[in-house]
Amino acid sequence: MARGRYTSNVRSASCPTCRRKTTWAGNPYRPFCSERCRVVDLAAWADGRYRIPGEPVSEETEPPEDEPPRGRS
Repeated sequence: MARGRYTSNVRSASCPTCRRKTTWAGNPYRPFCSERCRVVDLAAWADGRYRIPGEPVSEETEPPEDEPPRGRS
């Protein structure tokens, strides 16, 4: 695998989940230290704990008047 010019000098990094130092090169879970930390982070995204701020979106939206309703015809 070719080394990028920005990662060639990186030898270790902190895991974003547990903050433990982990090796970068040869780590199949990077930037995480383990599969467990990778899955914990994925679960946080799926659970909605990481959010981008913005206006709330209502779940029931009306289609524009010029657009026919979707569904069965």
